[in-house]
Amino acid sequence: MFAFYRRLTDHLDPIGDALMPTLSRLTFAGVLLLYFWNSGMTKLGDGFFGFLAPRSGAYAQIFPKAFEATGYDTSQLNVFHWAVVTGGTIAEFVLPLLIVVGLLTRLSAIAMIGFIVVQSLTDLFGHGAELGAWFNRASGELIADQRAFWILALLILVFKGAGPLALDRFFRNAP
Repeated sequence: MFAFYRRLTDHLDPIGDALMPTLSRLTFAGVLLLYFWNSGMTKLGDGFFGFLAPRSGAYAQIFPKAFEATGYDTSQLNVFHWAVVTGGTIAEFVLPLLIVVGLLTRLSAIAMIGFIVVQSLTDLFGHGAELGAWFNRASGELIADQRAFWILALLILVFKGAGPLALDRFFRNAP
């Protein structure tokens, strides 16, 4: 019985190596691409270069306590705050796009994991969100449960790469 099971499942490894990264990127696109892009859109200032002049709401999202301490006056914040908000806004557009098309996938997935960790810490300590808990029968805890799944999908990309249907593969095989 175990020999039959082993013969049956031995064929799954090569299929999984190609399928899992592709499905991970597809799932990321279906679940998180527009989530991050919509979040980025709320931070953009006016005009083509609006990413260089973020809206005040961007500072409220990323630095809630520091922004409140200034009386919600962006001119009271320094270049560090501007750089983080601008970089974070750009990251919300660029990193998900790179992951979906499969370009620089491993690096983009690592950066996206870092982004999610910082986002989660900001939600916890800046906005007072609750962490939630694992093993509690509630599968919808915003941080503990959902973001663990987000990171799992990205870890598949870190360890397995982008899969066969990706720009990474095209550029690796290009002369």
